Amino acid sequence: MKKILKITVYLIGSLVLLLVCAVVILQFSFPKVDPAPDLTIDYTPDRIQRGAYLANHVAVCMDCHSKRDFSLFSGPPTPGTLGAGGDRFDHSMGLPGVFYAKNITPFGISDYTDGELFRLITTGVTNDGRAMFPLMPYVYYGKMDPEDIYDIIAYIRSIPSVETKIEDSKADFPVNLILRTMPQNAEMVTKPDPKDQIAYGGYLVNASGCIECHTRMTPQGVINHEFAYSGGRDFPFPDGSLVTSSNITPDPETGIGNWSEEVFIQRFKQYTDSGYAIPKVNPGEFNSIMPWTMYAGMKEEDLSAMYAYLQTISPMKNEIVKFTPAKKSTGLVDN
Repeated sequence: MKKILKITVYLIGSLVLLLVCAVVILQFSFPKVDPAPDLTIDYTPDRIQRGAYLANHVAVCMDCHSKRDFSLFSGPPTPGTLGAGGDRFDHSMGLPGVFYAKNITPFGISDYTDGELFRLITTGVTNDGRAMFPLMPYVYYGKMDPEDIYDIIAYIRSIPSVETKIEDSKADFPVNLILRTMPQNAEMVTKPDPKDQIAYGGYLVNASGCIECHTRMTPQGVINHEFAYSGGRDFPFPDGSLVTSSNITPDPETGIGNWSEEVFIQRFKQYTDSGYAIPKVNPGEFNSIMPWTMYAGMKEEDLSAMYAYLQTISPMKNEIVKFTPAKKSTGLVDN
């Protein structure tokens, strides 16, 4: 009996030691990415203008890093909060923790060099070596042209500084440990020639992170690439209603296979018409998580390229129920 007890204690002690060693290795050996580059960006008016276009209408950085007003359709940014951060993403969205969008106005990024910002945006590693949860779409930004990232940095350096105090994000165990292994070196590309419409459209679809919202998630809180672009990701609203992302594969029955290029472009540009006023949305009524009013600012030729690319991906049948109203309590107990 004493021998069995000794063996049990030894095994438990060994497992604890292995666990401690694993945690130490994770803490001190990860994330494994290259040091921030020695980089100084020239903040020219052209860079700032291009960066404003990318950050507000393509990569839509300002969608997450501003306070969205969901009393209006599609939750446009609340005036005065551009880049100020504070949006919360948590378990109610199927995420393994509580995460907050950071302040990316000059107030929030003043302690970052240009090189550190570039590494943060493209690899998800902060200037103090922390790994960000990939809710921040650094995986996609790490496959963009460096020049476009430089433009975004130039733009966010130029916007009005807003002082906010943002809570730290906290991932659940064991994701908080696994998280450190997720960042990887960026695989930057050269932006395709816009004349190569499909290649350029694929570049823009990546930069816009379309796959992130238009793909259902695994139980672990990451997108399931097996169902890329076929929709089905649920977005719960505080009132208890549920919005589900659309299928944007070229399936003719459940996707956009029957959409013409003109219909696709107009679906976005309708929100820029001079007569359009963003409608109010009351709790319980249909709203959209899709930042239509931001994407509406995309150039028509860019939307055309995105349409061309989406028509080349494999069609996938997936019928979507776009909106599920909140269940109303009847006061009865179901048996």
